[in-house]
Amino acid sequence: MSRLEHLNISVTNPQKTAALLQQLFDWKIRWQGPSLLGGYTVHVGGEHDYLALYAEEGSNTKLNKKDRIAGGFNHVGVIVDDLDLVDQRVTEAGLAPHSHQDYEPGRRFYFTDEDGVEYEVVSY
Repeated sequence: MSRLEHLNISVTNPQKTAALLQQLFDWKIRWQGPSLLGGYTVHVGGEHDYLALYAEEGSNTKLNKKDRIAGGFNHVGVIVDDLDLVDQRVTEAGLAPHSHQDYEPGRRFYFTDEDGVEYEVVSY
């Protein structure tokens, strides 16, 4: 058996992004500190999986958007128990949930954070 453990994403401010994800998804910080590559990393998520949020030292500028190209990614999918609650939290955080859809086998919506990372929030 295999499963995904983590995804490493470059962001402008790992602590700020981790705080947002804690607020939206009730995630916890698993570890944070200097990266082996220089810069800073925050691991935020659940017991078995997480996002590694990385910023190069001195990085406070917008990142190049690299989705829809080879080696990029399109969105991060997150399963939640209460889709309506997370939708409300996203709105309260000043972000815009969109593309709400009921589909077989569940419901979903999307939002994009300040770094341009898109999240799909799903409930089955």
